[in-house]
Amino acid sequence: MKAIFDARQRAHDPKHFMSNGRLSANPEQPQRIDELSRGARAAGCDFSAPVDHGLGPIAEIHSPEYLAFLETIHARWQRADGASDEVIPNVHPDRRTASYPGSAAGQAGFHQTDTSCPIAAGTWQSAYWSAQTALSAAEAVLDGERTVYALCRPPGHHAFGDLAGGFCFFNNAAIAAQALLRAGRRPAILDVDVHHGNGTQGIFYRRRDVLTVSIHADPAFFYPFYWGHAAERGEEDGMGYNLNLPLPRGTVTEDYLPTLDLALDRIRAFGADVLVLALGLDAHENDPFHGFKVTTPGFARIAARIAGLDLPAVIVQEGGYLSADLGDNLTSFLKGYEAG
Repeated sequence: MKAIFDARQRAHDPKHFMSNGRLSANPEQPQRIDELSRGARAAGCDFSAPVDHGLGPIAEIHSPEYLAFLETIHARWQRADGASDEVIPNVHPDRRTASYPGSAAGQAGFHQTDTSCPIAAGTWQSAYWSAQTALSAAEAVLDGERTVYALCRPPGHHAFGDLAGGFCFFNNAAIAAQALLRAGRRPAILDVDVHHGNGTQGIFYRRRDVLTVSIHADPAFFYPFYWGHAAERGEEDGMGYNLNLPLPRGTVTEDYLPTLDLALDRIRAFGADVLVLALGLDAHENDPFHGFKVTTPGFARIAARIAGLDLPAVIVQEGGYLSADLGDNLTSFLKGYEAG
């Protein structure tokens, strides 16, 4: 299987993370790259570097206001007296229609949904090349590759059109889907990360040209809390083009698979001719977030079912955090996909 990665994705090295009021090490570490690349190579992946497609395809998904913020905010933040090394918001507007401030602190609150997406000197570069990795994977599929794995880091599915959040800055899956759509294809996005892809949902929620489907831990008691509930079906032109399939925390492989079948049936009903698979490996039983209890062999079974759609696919890496099993989980998934 062809795979895409750029070493500049290592530059983002976040330090700040808060959970239940306590500060701890940020789980979205550059070391994830080492484990994921090991797992992909063990599955037979052949890596190549992405092509730079420029900012245009990213700007089809993310607003110019947000892009200007991401590119400049760290340098501006550092000019404030006593500024921290990373941009971390301490105030948020009560609505998206609120006035747009000129200050770095105010803009940080406007464009960062939470404190798990600190912005440091290398963040823009890493996020940019993560997006280019997804775009190059989509381009390879358009050029005839059947399945391409995009090792995207930082991940993307919590990023809205003008909001970072949940370790995410650019929505790589959405950017890839938009590129496929621009080329005349009919893409569906299937998100199997243990966390709901709220940013992806938000981007396409009023659109009918991209189907969005997400299987995730029930947000009533799990991040991102405010999105991902079963009643969220889309709005306006997008009504019926968003499907959320929340499952209880602790769901095991056997209970996951019937819900996956529902997701695949919806993708078939949409008539998709290409799949963007937002691959989170944090559904594993030993992942630090402890959402689901999918086993390592279980990932191969999940992958084989998805491969049964018989669609060209861009596999975009989302979550999956440091544990002894991370690389093996990716190996299992990619081998299962090819076998399926």
